[in-house]
Amino acid sequence: MIIAKVIGTIVSTQKDPNLEGKKLLLCKEIDHYGNPLKNYHVAVDAVQAGEGSTVLLTYGSSARMTEETKNAPIDAVVIAIIDNIQLTNKIENK
Repeated sequence: MIIAKVIGTIVSTQKDPNLEGKKLLLCKEIDHYGNPLKNYHVAVDAVQAGEGSTVLLTYGSSARMTEETKNAPIDAVVIAIIDNIQLTNKIENK
């Protein structure tokens, strides 16, 4: 799973029929402190997230396991809106 920030929406008038009615979000990966990382993802929104939301993404075959995404040709799905992240130990980069 990936922590990400929703930075926009994708509008597409022509798409696979299995994507009809699904909101596509542009998400940028962030670290556990909220600092942006380099990767972006386009994800189907399964939880009514919005721009600026911190979210949890899953991808690959797991992305097609929600009711919202069954049988849809997707690589990533927003499965949760993160309220906060609690760290119990200091994490240091080595």
